[in-house]
Amino acid sequence: MVNTLPQSTPKQPKAGIKQPSQETILTPRFYTTDFETAANLDLSAQETELKAMLAEMRADYNRHHFVRDETFEQSWEHIDPESRRAFLDYLERSCISEFSGFLLFKELSRRLKQRNPLLSEIFHLMARDEARHAGFLNKAMTDFKLSLDLAAVTKTRTYTFFPLEWVIYTVYLSEKIGYWRYIIIYHHLQKHPENQFYPIFRFFESWCQDENRHGDIFKALLRSQPKLWNNWKARLWSRFFLLSVFATHTLTVHERAGFYHSLGLDPTEFDRQVVRKTNETAGRAFPVMLNTEHPKFFPRLHRCSDYNSKLVEIDRSSQPKAVKLIRKLPLAIAIAWNLLLLYLIKPIDAEAMRLTVR
Repeated sequence: MVNTLPQSTPKQPKAGIKQPSQETILTPRFYTTDFETAANLDLSAQETELKAMLAEMRADYNRHHFVRDETFEQSWEHIDPESRRAFLDYLERSCISEFSGFLLFKELSRRLKQRNPLLSEIFHLMARDEARHAGFLNKAMTDFKLSLDLAAVTKTRTYTFFPLEWVIYTVYLSEKIGYWRYIIIYHHLQKHPENQFYPIFRFFESWCQDENRHGDIFKALLRSQPKLWNNWKARLWSRFFLLSVFATHTLTVHERAGFYHSLGLDPTEFDRQVVRKTNETAGRAFPVMLNTEHPKFFPRLHRCSDYNSKLVEIDRSSQPKAVKLIRKLPLAIAIAWNLLLLYLIKPIDAEAMRLTVR
């Protein structure tokens, strides 16, 4: 189900205001959910954990972290045009993603205020963090004489409805994969400071702690609902969302390989690291993990990435739409087929592993 906010007649953007990139299956989306179900969640199984995390959120350890210092006060004309375009694309995508989280958490907080005060305050503080991240990223874009009109974006973007269960799965994974993306880049640039071409990367260590904390909150929400982890349906859904998030990450990283090259990172190796680490982390919350060590796992993911690159090339061509569609169809089918084969790889029973450790 898709809800679209009323759209006004498009206006010419003001000078310095960047038109958001066209929405695709890989671009960050805006979501809405079933607020009534959220209000009725029984959190008793994880109430102690959630209250402890609320105390951390109230402490706001990063409240003084996202402050621009003198290192931003310089010209960035020395960055070559290709790296600049790749970096601006990264900033825009990250800003929209953080802003999407802000809108969802803000609305959840507002809708739950009277009926679930604990969860309402948690979402309010998570929205604070996401707004802080989005604002910091958008301010970084102004160093390159561009910015996003986020108020306008809320009026023109398509809002996709996700059942609350899907929101819990996907937000948990997006926060944890965000943590690993940020921390791997941060550690890499600590070892190779010559590739740190812009100061925002110095903020990634504390930044990713926000992502990690948000993920832990959604882990507690997930584990508070037995139907999300203790039955066969939960196992199938866990596999689906793990694969969806990993496939999106692989396609996105390779589609924007120029950005990672500018940091001195190999996109393929970076993708493998992020996927493996996120998969291991998800094993602490989900009933299953994907078998990322299966000999066909990454080759099939990368094959999907290759097919996606060809789809992008076709889209950019000047051919008629009908011709593009005919050329794209077999590639789309090939991606779907490879994803199906990946889904059918026997997963790892994370629940059994936890019981063994105990």
